Amino acid sequence: MSETIIPDVPQTSDVLEAKETVIEETAAPQETPVEEPVNLAEKTLAELVELFGKLKEDVDKMKKSKEAEAIKSAFYKKLIKEKVEAGVISEPDAAAQDAEAAEAEEAAPQAEEVSRNPFQAIELAFKDLYNSYKKERAEFNKAQEKEREDNLAAKEAVIEDLKELVEKQEDVNATFPAFREIQSRWRAIGPVPAQQFRDINDRYQYYVEKFYDMVKINRDLRDLDFKKNLEAKEAFCAAAEKLAENENVVEAFRELQKLHEQWKEFGPVAKEFRDDIWNRFKASTAVINKKYQGYFEGLKEKQGENLVAKTALCEKVEEIAAREVTSSNEWNALSKEIEKIQAEWKTIGFAAKKENQKIYERFRAACDKFFEKKRDFYSQYKDSMNENLDKKMALIEAAEALKNSTEWKKATDEFINLQKQWKEIGAVPRKKSEQLWKKFRGACDEFFAERDKQAKPENDFYGNLKAKKALVEEINAYVSVDEASDEQAMKEFAEKWKAIGFVPFKEKEAIAKAFKEAMQAKFPSYSERGPRRIARPVAKAPRSAKEILIQKYNTLQQDIVTFENNIGFFSLSKNAEPLINQMKQKIEDAKQELKALEEKIRNAENEETTGNE
Repeated sequence: MSETIIPDVPQTSDVLEAKETVIEETAAPQETPVEEPVNLAEKTLAELVELFGKLKEDVDKMKKSKEAEAIKSAFYKKLIKEKVEAGVISEPDAAAQDAEAAEAEEAAPQAEEVSRNPFQAIELAFKDLYNSYKKERAEFNKAQEKEREDNLAAKEAVIEDLKELVEKQEDVNATFPAFREIQSRWRAIGPVPAQQFRDINDRYQYYVEKFYDMVKINRDLRDLDFKKNLEAKEAFCAAAEKLAENENVVEAFRELQKLHEQWKEFGPVAKEFRDDIWNRFKASTAVINKKYQGYFEGLKEKQGENLVAKTALCEKVEEIAAREVTSSNEWNALSKEIEKIQAEWKTIGFAAKKENQKIYERFRAACDKFFEKKRDFYSQYKDSMNENLDKKMALIEAAEALKNSTEWKKATDEFINLQKQWKEIGAVPRKKSEQLWKKFRGACDEFFAERDKQAKPENDFYGNLKAKKALVEEINAYVSVDEASDEQAMKEFAEKWKAIGFVPFKEKEAIAKAFKEAMQAKFPSYSERGPRRIARPVAKAPRSAKEILIQKYNTLQQDIVTFENNIGFFSLSKNAEPLINQMKQKIEDAKQELKALEEKIRNAENEETTGNE
């Protein structure tokens, strides 16, 4: 007959220490890492539908309810905005539809409504996806809740079995294997409702501790149990210490929570190791928690810095957008400055989640305001150039009607007046500028050539030309004496020039240039006092060649939006794959053309004219 061994029953203080350990372990933090926000504002309606479709197919879709609601909010916000822009709804109706959009499961639009409003098709597609997802999530939550309730009932049954085992007070050789089997069953059961977790766990630990206190367990078996628990908890400590060295603090924190859950599943260790093993585990926990807290404090500080930087960029763009710009060159310079600011914006990270979308919308609104004012300017500039075109066409008609006149004096005065008016008219479209000038100059040349041929003896144009050439030679031969003599000579040369009559029209520019250069060479002060040279007029306003390219660029952008919306519409129909592929190819071709146009626009900025003749 074997010797009876009296077990070493844990004392009351041991039980209290074990319970304090359970409470302390249960209090471990359960924070959820904050993910950086995804920018949904730039997505098209079709992209948002596609993004929601991908989320719905994700194996972890039930864990992404916040992402689903964010996509839904972005979709309806963009939908209402595009409806207003397209004229489908008015601004007052937009607010009402925004409120109605809060429930995606509202009644679907009828087929005849879809035919009248192209937005209804993609709206219907999104509602179908969202309602399907919402139904699946409701069923998933219901199943999860039922599973937790079932787990609670299963753990209640385990506690009842453990309680019954404690109350039997049977031979240890019979009760200890049953106790081990109860522990295994407990660990195998999944989570219970959160509100019952602490209570059910405390009750289980109470009977576990009572088992060690009340049952006359064999010392060797109890020590073996303590030893296994110690080995398991030492492994947990080693794992926690390794996690404390992990640079990815979010991942380390998440894995630490799992270790805490596993720690709770194991019973006490021998009294002499109890404090040491818990302090060791707690030390690693403190290191990881401190790093985790520091990480998010640093992230919060960085996000604050990003918000300050982005706010400064918003203020810059808002200040630029508020300026009164009156020239094409200034618009081009400011556009480059805005592009630099936009590039700098992209280098700055996210702000805090609650601020990031607001600051982005503020920046986008300021940029939109600037480019809208720029479009308005070029639209008015184009209208002005068309008016100038009409004015120059009228001058050409007048010159054509006058070129055959034989009233030389009267017609000459009228031609001079026409040339003055031509000079005062601003820029015209570049592609027509040279053509208009040639027509106008041709009519002038034809008249003055005929006038010169019919010149009377008292108005000898070629004689005058010969006299002016001789005067230029006389000026070039002049030798400076002193300042006073030079001043008098300069006046005399100028008076002689004025006294000589007209020269042939086709020679007047060349001889006038020769006279001016000779006078400036001999008399430096003449540059400020000499006669003004009547030449081909210069346009007052610079002429930008970009407007046609910009118009084409904007048209292509709108085409891309239309193609993307069409993909959303086609995806609702069967056998639409060829059409969808065709739309995708058109989008790709348009994007390539956009890149080419961007280069042409930059080149056009460098080649802009500063006036029209």
